[in-house]
Amino acid sequence: MNGSDSGDNHREHAHDDAHGHGNALSEMDLRVRAMESLLVEKGYIDPHALDLLIETYEHKVGPRNGARVIAKAWCDATYRQWLLDDATAAIASLGYAGRQGEHMVVLENTPAVHNMVVCTLCSCYPWPVLGLPPVWYKSAPYRSRAVMDPRGVLREFGFELPADVEFRVWDSTAELRYLVLPMQPPGTDGFSEEAMAELVTRDSMIGTGLPKTPESKPEAV
Repeated sequence: MNGSDSGDNHREHAHDDAHGHGNALSEMDLRVRAMESLLVEKGYIDPHALDLLIETYEHKVGPRNGARVIAKAWCDATYRQWLLDDATAAIASLGYAGRQGEHMVVLENTPAVHNMVVCTLCSCYPWPVLGLPPVWYKSAPYRSRAVMDPRGVLREFGFELPADVEFRVWDSTAELRYLVLPMQPPGTDGFSEEAMAELVTRDSMIGTGLPKTPESKPEAV
């Protein structure tokens, strides 16, 4: 489920296909792809520009917002508590609010508990802090297996947690969106918020990944 494609491969290969889930495109997905192909053929859109737009919103704009939220929570205990008590207000205070994130709950990962987010019915997702949902998040295999076999899903993303860690899977809805607060990486005490934000990954805020581990400690501020 992890990884990315670019150019024409981005449109031809669903993210989850790389892990043997098969091509399970919905009728709407097929219609969208047919329309895109027609528009490209007639020269109305540039496929590379479209790929760049998707890449920007899926991997850069949205997740960067969420990374700043997480970094502030790691650096500021007062903000962290506010985030856990009233995520909607705490996130909005940083300017990240909107229709896809009106009602937010932040789930804190600990050494004893690991949270993971899914939307079993469709693809509800907190756009203001994570951008567009990745292809695999919308796929039927992820939506079902995240509930039935969360440990197996994490193995496919490249990591495994100790057997005594409790898994909690949260189902997003149109009324309620979730954001995972991952554990702060070790060895990062004294990092600035900017340096912390560079360690936060999109997948760690969904619960299907972990933050990056710093190779070297930047200067404390």
